[in-house]
This record gives sequence, C-alpha cells and structure tokens, in this order.
Amino acid sequence: MNVFDQLQQYGDVLCNEPLKKHTTFRIGGECDYFVYPKNILCFLRIQQILKEKAIPYQIFGKGSNLLCSDDAFHGVVICLDRYFNNFYFEEDGTLLAEAGCSIILLAQEAMRRSFTGLEFASGIPGTLGGALYMNAGAYKSEMASFVQQVLVYREGRLEWIDKLELDYSYRHSIFQSKPTWCILGAKLKLTKGDQKEIRTLMDSRRARRLASQPLDKPNCGSVFRNPQDNQAWQLIESIGYRGKVIGGAMVSDKHANFIVNVGDAKANDVYQLIQEIQDKVKERYGIEMITEVERFNWKE
Repeated sequence: MNVFDQLQQYGDVLCNEPLKKHTTFRIGGECDYFVYPKNILCFLRIQQILKEKAIPYQIFGKGSNLLCSDDAFHGVVICLDRYFNNFYFEEDGTLLAEAGCSIILLAQEAMRRSFTGLEFASGIPGTLGGALYMNAGAYKSEMASFVQQVLVYREGRLEWIDKLELDYSYRHSIFQSKPTWCILGAKLKLTKGDQKEIRTLMDSRRARRLASQPLDKPNCGSVFRNPQDNQAWQLIESIGYRGKVIGGAMVSDKHANFIVNVGDAKANDVYQLIQEIQDKVKERYGIEMITEVERFNWKE
C-alpha cells in the first residue's frame, strides 16, 4: 500500500498542496501530503506510519505564526484545525480543549459562560496549540497564566504535562526546543466574571485592533517580540522602516511590527525585511530583535 492509500484511511489527505493556502501570510511552497487526522486514534496511527517510513512531518494549526519557505516540503503536514476542535467547560471554570480549537472561539465561548481570563486572546487568529507553543499573549496577559496541564504526544506516548514542567516565560515554552513533541490539548482554569464587563472589554479591544493593525492584508501578526524596556514597533519606526517594501512584502504603515503581503510576496522578501530590521536595530541600539514568527522548511 502506498503512502497516500495508508494516510487516507485515517484522515482527509491533499496531495502536492500549496502551503500558501494554509498560512495567514499566504506564503509557502507545496508539501507532498497535507493531512487532517480524524481523531486521536487516527493521529497516533499516522505517527506510526510516518515513523515506519521515515517521512518528515510538521504540525499545523491555522498557520498564523509561520513563515514557510517557497521550496517544496517533501514530507507530511498534519493539520489539527479541522477535527481537533472539541472543547468542554466545567462549572468551576475548568476548560478542556483540543489543540485545533480556535483561540478566538474559546474566548467567545468563555465570555458566553461568564468566565474571565481569555479576553486577551479574543483577537489572536490561531489555534490553542499554537498559543500554547508560543505562550501567546496580549494586553499584559498570556496563556501560561491559565494553563494547568498540556496533553502532549512525545516519544510514542500520550502524556499530561503540568505547567511547571513547560518552562513558560515571555513568548517562550519548552515546546520550542522539543520539535518532536506534539500538543494535542490542554486543561485551562478560568474564573467567574461579569459577562457584560467581559463582552465590553472584548468589544473595545476588537475596535482597537481594527484601528491599529493591518488586518485587511495577509500577515502573521507581530513579527518581533518586544525587547526588554522597549516596544518593537517603535524601534522599527526609529530606523525608518515603516512602509519599507521589498518585493511583495511591506513593513505595515499602520503598525510597524507587522509585515504584510501586498502583492504575491515571496518568503525571501519577508525574510530580507526581517534581517535588515535586525541588523539596523542591532547596529544603532545594540538590541537583539527576536522574532515571534516561526520559520518552516528553510535551508540554514
């Protein structure tokens, strides 16, 4: 049985699929197979098949924090956002959710049940898995504040890992140094709040995002982490890079910590902008600009 026939027993499979269709940057070359596992049992069997055949793979959610190269990826992309999207709220504020859940949806569902905690995530266009991987945050809140345990597939086993073992800090988790670990779900703890206040806060932040961020153009969100005691956008603006264009990529003239795809941008267009910003900020201020966006399928 060939790879396609094996994989399609356990998920929806697309062959020679352009990754630009699956990233918010709308950038990325083709992958051999793009697979949506139907459930955890199928996910585990797909892992076995890939290991047996020594086929490389990458886990995707909504592709909102990825800069994929334009080269072909000769492997499998496993995407969790189609079927791994079940979630369960308990009366005490416990939330169990699968990694493919939209973090925006979870924030809205928490608000509907008068639970507070996820308001900061109501504008992050990614999945729970991606948010846990990056320790996503906004408005001085972050995922680590609400995580209790994460369900992880590692070394052939499914395990619940406590938050204290996950090395969470600003935009950092242990997952970033463990590429073979797969996040499949999490247990969060929220608290009761006033639904009207929660809704008002989410609405005001939505209006603020629409006014300050270039949400009308393909982008990956904030490109750089904020250096200590500095704002990334201010540093980028100070070196004259607001509105800077390379190929089809542009530093947003609305928010300088966003790079937007303004015309069939290539991955290298974006990466060249990133490198130039890093070099110029380092030269002028001695500050290392560390990216939030993750690169995939790049030749070092």
